[in-house]
Amino acid sequence: MSNDFYSTLGVSRSADEKEIKKAFRKLAMKYHPDRNPDNPEAEEKLKEATKAYETLSDPEKRATYDRVGHAAYEQGMGAGGFGGGGFGGFGGGDFNDIFGDLFGQAFGGGFGGGSSRRQARQGANLLYNISLTLEEAVKGCKKQITYQTSVACGSCHGKGAAKDSDIVTCGSCHGQGQVRMQQGFFVMQQTCPDCQGTGKQIKTPCPDCHGVGKKQEQQTLEISIPAGVDDGDRVRLAGKGEAGKNGSPSGDLFVEVRVKPHDIFTRNGADLHMEVPVSMVSAALGDEIEIPTLDGKIKIKIAEGTQSGKMLRVRGKGVTTVQGRMQGDLICRIIVQTPVNLNNEQKDLLKQLQATLGSNNSSSEAKKKGFFDKVKDDLKDLFD
Repeated sequence: MSNDFYSTLGVSRSADEKEIKKAFRKLAMKYHPDRNPDNPEAEEKLKEATKAYETLSDPEKRATYDRVGHAAYEQGMGAGGFGGGGFGGFGGGDFNDIFGDLFGQAFGGGFGGGSSRRQARQGANLLYNISLTLEEAVKGCKKQITYQTSVACGSCHGKGAAKDSDIVTCGSCHGQGQVRMQQGFFVMQQTCPDCQGTGKQIKTPCPDCHGVGKKQEQQTLEISIPAGVDDGDRVRLAGKGEAGKNGSPSGDLFVEVRVKPHDIFTRNGADLHMEVPVSMVSAALGDEIEIPTLDGKIKIKIAEGTQSGKMLRVRGKGVTTVQGRMQGDLICRIIVQTPVNLNNEQKDLLKQLQATLGSNNSSSEAKKKGFFDKVKDDLKDLFD
């Protein structure tokens, strides 16, 4: 198999969800163990296809994979937690269910010859937006959040039954979670409609949750925002989403970062950008001026003859990324300020200065033919 998930599935990088799922189904059917007994190569290819599908079918994992590339992703970016990868699929779906969909009917059982009973589905994942200042995002912080979610019922501990003895084996599927149906020559299996694939039924539901196993509550958590997060990044809190039905695992809570605009700095990846106003005299003669950074004030040198728009780079005064892989810089754009509200004496002094200036006192750009002179020549050529 190729060291690229798109090549593994045989799809283009612009493939949509349906194309990716179709390609995976085709490979899964081809390399399934029931069709390739005692074939280690087929087993390995199925594992690679499964890994590729698990990544590309999840929007968050796919975005991380596209951004960092195969090698970086395989080295840990897709392992879960924070950092843009490994967030898991929203909606609480179990990835193994796709094997039930693929092979439950064709081979009469679950993936790898295991039990056909449907595994418990975890509760829904939740998304919470949190607003941070640039300083909080760069340096990291702790925040308290409050959100509404479902939690396991305290009376039945999420089981949904008044007593343990009230949970019995489903009479329709006899605890298998699936029932067989025959249509002509074909025998197919489908999820048991009476127990929804759990293989169990509740005789007497819990009076507090009415058999659901969970109730709505308001939760308050203190979360740690790691240093270096950027706008749009997400922090994953495993098991803090909605509770699953009848004691199934809870989903996850994803906290999405929104960074407020800053009065001075703008961020571009690991670099910070700012505009630095400089007086005409300081720009002409050179100077040492004080500028702010997120770590306090520092001094930078303005070279003699600095022009407006010049970029100065201050190394190491940007952002350290989340996993400490990059230390950004502070990029300063010089803005030469033109003096205003001059009195007569100041105007006379400037006129005297202007009279003494020659071509040697102009920047290389200013030495070129003036803009209006060029326009005049172009018009002359046009109408002559």
